[in-house]
Amino acid sequence: MSPLWTVLSIPSPSQGVWHVGPIPIRAYALAIILGVVVAVWTGEKRWVARGGRAGQVGDIALWAVPAGLIGARAYHVATDHDLYFGQGGDPVAALEIWHGGLGIWGAIAGGLLGAWLYCRRHGILLRPLADALAPSLLLAQAVGRFGNYFNQELYGRPTDLPWGLEIDPSKWPAGMTFAPGTVFHPTFLYEALWNLVGAGLLVYLDRRFRLGYGRVFALYVMIYTSGRGWIELLRIDTIELNNVLGLRWGAWMSIVLFVLAAAYFVVTTLRHRPPDTREISPYAAGRAGDRSDVQKSGSEAV
Repeated sequence: MSPLWTVLSIPSPSQGVWHVGPIPIRAYALAIILGVVVAVWTGEKRWVARGGRAGQVGDIALWAVPAGLIGARAYHVATDHDLYFGQGGDPVAALEIWHGGLGIWGAIAGGLLGAWLYCRRHGILLRPLADALAPSLLLAQAVGRFGNYFNQELYGRPTDLPWGLEIDPSKWPAGMTFAPGTVFHPTFLYEALWNLVGAGLLVYLDRRFRLGYGRVFALYVMIYTSGRGWIELLRIDTIELNNVLGLRWGAWMSIVLFVLAAAYFVVTTLRHRPPDTREISPYAAGRAGDRSDVQKSGSEAV
């Protein structure tokens, strides 16, 4: 590798944990917390603009975030259970989320379940809430990906591109060796940038076409999975379901979820016309025509 390439490459941090006395401060955890804060703050603005009550997104997060973390970890352990329960595995390590290992699909499923339970209890329609939070979820995922950077994990295959990511040899996948000076695709950065662009696109499309009835959330799934699909093809980290009919498990999940989200978007669009198809109110009581909580125009949302 030329000296210029070495200068241009992205260095990985020398550490991802700092100690304040006996208390460890982990960059991975900070990235997740910051992502949640960003999602709640931006999601609150969009929710209030749609007729929701101030403070509700924070309350919903108290249900959705723990459920999402449980779902994310459960998904990771289920797709790579031999790492913890196979020969030489450590079952206790399955609980150590600070070392990484959170599956986004489990996080989304668990978070939706937690949000649904809150909505059911408080008479809130889930689809307007999902539409309001969709761009915020992409922002949160963009921030959270930097936790992978500090953990030096989930990177791509070797590359000669000038923005290659330096990885400590101790963090290389088990059984793999590379020449000194090898750098790798910074897939954490690709995904973070993709998510930021996707969040902006969602806001624009929502304002432009006045989407509703869960279609913003469907577009979120479509945007995220279309990027995650090709990013998965770059990654070299190994899991048990690393190759299913020639593709990584994550790539298959992206394909299936993209198709399901696209089908939902098309069917919902055909069912709800004219163009202004937002629910009258984000509250269940508004279904019968109660306009006391009428949503504001999509152009007023963040």
